[in-house]
Amino acid sequence: MPKFIAICYGDRAGYDRTPEQVKENAHEQDARLVRQGALIGRADPPIQIRNPDAKGVETDKGPYMTSKLPVAGFTIIETADMDEAIEKLSRVPCAVAHGVVEVWPLREQIQDQM
Repeated sequence: MPKFIAICYGDRAGYDRTPEQVKENAHEQDARLVRQGALIGRADPPIQIRNPDAKGVETDKGPYMTSKLPVAGFTIIETADMDEAIEKLSRVPCAVAHGVVEVWPLREQIQDQM
């Protein structure tokens, strides 16, 4: 079954202005996805890693990419297709609380290539 990676963007202001029942329903959707095997987690501040020409590791604190909203979390989900992924992810907290969910198809897994 195809896998998808969802990057969830949102902030406290958007979450706080969302009606309580909508938030409760969204958190229940997250719980359903976990019961169905999805991996869901909140994001802490990132570290950038570089190793130019494999000659030495360099790190920087903070995100490499910028967006209007901060990254709030990630989800890895298996569904029949992109349409099903969109349907399921359209009801999670970031999607309904004035944020956005970005869905990326995971085309290949590295271990499959070895």
